Amino acid sequence: MTYKSRTVTFPKTRPSRHRGAADWFLLGMIAAVVLASLAPSIGKSGGLLHLDRVGDVGIFLLFFLHGMGMSTESLLHGASRWRLHLLVQVCTFVLFPLWWLALRAVFGPYVEPDLQLGFFYLAALPSTVSSSVAMTALARGNVAAAVLNATLSTLLGVFLTPLLASLVIGTGSGGHAMDLGHTVMKVAQMLLLPFVLGQVMRRWWSEWFKRIKPVTNILDRGVILLIVFSSFSDSVADGLWTRHGPALLAYALVGAALFLFPMLWITRRIATAMGFPVEDEIVAVFCGSKKTVASGVPMAKLLFGGNPSMGVLVLPILFYHQMQLFVCSILARRYAARQDQAGSVKTVSTPV
Repeated sequence: MTYKSRTVTFPKTRPSRHRGAADWFLLGMIAAVVLASLAPSIGKSGGLLHLDRVGDVGIFLLFFLHGMGMSTESLLHGASRWRLHLLVQVCTFVLFPLWWLALRAVFGPYVEPDLQLGFFYLAALPSTVSSSVAMTALARGNVAAAVLNATLSTLLGVFLTPLLASLVIGTGSGGHAMDLGHTVMKVAQMLLLPFVLGQVMRRWWSEWFKRIKPVTNILDRGVILLIVFSSFSDSVADGLWTRHGPALLAYALVGAALFLFPMLWITRRIATAMGFPVEDEIVAVFCGSKKTVASGVPMAKLLFGGNPSMGVLVLPILFYHQMQLFVCSILARRYAARQDQAGSVKTVSTPV
């Protein structure tokens, strides 16, 4: 594929509403962990609120809304960049697990098995949709390709994440082997089925969905916060803080940084080496380095729901999610300012 240059005029950069949503979401996650630590009996399985039952309904609704909000036209529009899509998926499902193996070889003796499994689960997760697309748009990248890559990653994750998790589940999580077929079917029923239903219902409900989008965004994050609260309540009731202490948070934070920063550097270097224009490089960096908390927390409930250490297992993705939002928002603004000031004429590469 060859590229030619064209000139376009970009509008001035505006403050991102996504950043404000991230702020209250971060505060909500902190509040969920604190509340679970102080009153675990409220949110634990079989507790006062019965969140273990509410969570299943919330997960189904969450992915139905994801399907409703995903434009099929945007997916088709970004389908031509096959080399870019291949790079993003290889980074997401191959490079991340290999990096986990390298880190475990160095730091494994110092990190407890449940947290190691949590980091592997982070490495096996698909990319995130909403923030990948938002950051790509903010950075003036190829938004259509970002939409396709993030969505493709989410759909592949329904099958690949349980498959990858089954490879190491016997070394953590109590040493019990995972029934892969049953697990994939359960994940498909709870995640893929409602997503497909949402896509089908877009034909009739898309205009209605646009009108209630602000409400669905709040509902989306609210379901995740309930699952986080329930998971930590179970873990605290099982002795999370008495057995581990604050050092666990420090290990999770440092480990998340050891995943994020090398992956940002590697994805950019590979995209540059493959000769991608900067618009596609942005997609490779943001989609190839991101991991989803929107799919990750619900899927963890399906994969590890019977594990009393669920709170430990989801810690890496919670830290990684907030860190990637903060760092990638800075990178996006640097990409957006890569040429003249906002509003000036810029040269963009397009395929021919």
